[in-house]
Amino acid sequence: MTVPLLSIRHQAYAHLLSTYLTDQGYPAGVTDLGQGEYQISLTSQPDDIEPVKNICEVFLREPQHPRYQQAAWQSGEQVQMAPSGSTGLSDILQRARHVPFTTLIFVLCTLVYGLSLLGLFPEIYHTLMMEPLSQLSDNHQWWRLIGPVFLHFSALHFVFNLLWWSMLGAQIERTLGLSMLLLVFFISGITSNIAQLLMDGPNFGGLSGVVYALLGFVWWTGWLKPSWGLTLPRSVIGFMLVWLVVGYADVLWVQMANTAHTVGLISGCLLAALVCLSSDRRNA
Repeated sequence: MTVPLLSIRHQAYAHLLSTYLTDQGYPAGVTDLGQGEYQISLTSQPDDIEPVKNICEVFLREPQHPRYQQAAWQSGEQVQMAPSGSTGLSDILQRARHVPFTTLIFVLCTLVYGLSLLGLFPEIYHTLMMEPLSQLSDNHQWWRLIGPVFLHFSALHFVFNLLWWSMLGAQIERTLGLSMLLLVFFISGITSNIAQLLMDGPNFGGLSGVVYALLGFVWWTGWLKPSWGLTLPRSVIGFMLVWLVVGYADVLWVQMANTAHTVGLISGCLLAALVCLSSDRRNA
């Protein structure tokens, strides 16, 4: 029994949605209705049609989101997205306006790293570095609780963190809104920094704790609420978890802030669980 869902006047988008629905556990197919119109239908009646409707609504709002192409790659299909038009400065600025907080943190980290390369690292580090909690209670320089996330000590450190921040942060901000990304950023940043301070002292920096929180948040939200549209390939999750373990093995050429990474990951997973549970209670 097939269940018609909607019609789309673009073959590539129709196949992307069909593939994504199938990947989420709702087997779907595409029928050519002629005159450039394609119908997406479920191949069987699901027990609950609401998650399917939610997936379709999210897709119609942002059909070019990478999650749909990722599902196509994982299934072995090669579906090419429609040309998105200009890729110049105006297009970049337009995309940045859709994810203002992701863009702001990217710009701030880039500015701090650029100034560090110009010889201002000692001054910047002294201004942003973490301090013992007893000292903070005396001087009230509470920005230092979040300040270390803007510090990066090498090009690799900087590029690695900012790439993950741009991808995961933008996905959360586009899908669940700016306030949700703010919540994840500040809670994970502060808790991971405090944990790293208590474990190894104040000499650390980087956005990695927040990045691992974003990873945990997207991972668990995609697992608990697939209809919300947050998703990551299993290979990416596996790579990041292996990288976390490698940090504890102490075989790398750099010293890793392992406690910040672990606490960040745990805080992101817990936040995702709390958000999903609170959503269930509101809908009950």
